[in-house]
Amino acid sequence: MSSNRTRRIAKEVADIHADTLSKVEVETFGSGDDLTHLRGKFHGPPDTPYEGGKYTVDIRIPNEYPFRPPIMKFETKIWHPNVSSQTGAICLDTLSTQWSPVLTIKSALISLQSLLSSPEPKDPQDAEVAGMLISNPAEFEHVARQWAVKYAGAPEKDRAEGSGGATPESIKKKAQKAKESEEKAKLAAYHGYNKDLIDRFVAMGFDVPAVVAAFEFVGIDKMGGEDYELEEAYMGDITARLFGEA
Repeated sequence: MSSNRTRRIAKEVADIHADTLSKVEVETFGSGDDLTHLRGKFHGPPDTPYEGGKYTVDIRIPNEYPFRPPIMKFETKIWHPNVSSQTGAICLDTLSTQWSPVLTIKSALISLQSLLSSPEPKDPQDAEVAGMLISNPAEFEHVARQWAVKYAGAPEKDRAEGSGGATPESIKKKAQKAKESEEKAKLAAYHGYNKDLIDRFVAMGFDVPAVVAAFEFVGIDKMGGEDYELEEAYMGDITARLFGEA
């Protein structure tokens, strides 16, 4: 494994361990210390059939990471249109065409958690589940809840007792919330700096974590998240740091 990739993965794992708010977990697979094979965990989001369950994801880091996405699949069986009920394979743009080196293992896991709130039955991984969600949302919620109890350790009491099950409107609202959560996860990588300010260096070929680390090393003011022009001396210090000259 290249030293740069090793350092990045190790830093991402350390950041997840230090983050007590997101409730996302990650560990090396089994008892080894291989950073290319990890296991992620997160809780089922509230106000969904998966609430109260804990879901485990197998994570494999390709050689080209972070320029190629991590390969993830659910170990925990789950009834969801974008996850195979047989193999755990996942259909999610963030893990394929919409992947960016800006994203991290944590943001990918948060995106998976958000996917549980915003199923996309028109772009399914499991056609049977998608068909049930489209034709009978209440039955979909019932089966999804049964699986959450059986496989993810969710409490047996029905979360949606008396609610009448999912409706197109409730699904739409959940999708909007999930989209907002995903955007927040992406912005979190900027550590409070203005996105455009950081992205001017990203456009030079550096990734967001490296640029943010250089800004913090040099001591660049976050200016409340506002964009501004850096002084030439600071530009030189940041560039030198990024090229390993400082």
